[in-house]
Amino acid sequence: MRAFIAILFCSWLITLFFPWWGIIIPAIIFGAMFLKSGLKAFFIGFLATGFAWFLQALYIDIMNESILSSRIAEMMGVGSSWIILLATFLIAAVVGGTATLVGYFLKAVLKPEREVSAA
Repeated sequence: MRAFIAILFCSWLITLFFPWWGIIIPAIIFGAMFLKSGLKAFFIGFLATGFAWFLQALYIDIMNESILSSRIAEMMGVGSSWIILLATFLIAAVVGGTATLVGYFLKAVLKPEREVSAA
């Protein structure tokens, strides 16, 4: 839960000031620091970054009365602005899940091996 909240908050904060790929920075860091399994790392990063982007996109959508998302939906031929918000969630979620998994694997690779004592 700690990693989920940290990734969600930091991903949201970074997207306010940096390009879209900035969400991988907290995902890699917190994936390496907190998570104990690869599957858990992927899903926590997937959900946290997905929700961070979805909440930001939903806020923007509400503030401009769905003008932009409905125009993009019309241009792409999907019919609903909610599909655009769902696509936003999925894109960020896959990027964040992959980045968190990379952080977990980096920790696993760089962690020093325990010495096996000959008894």
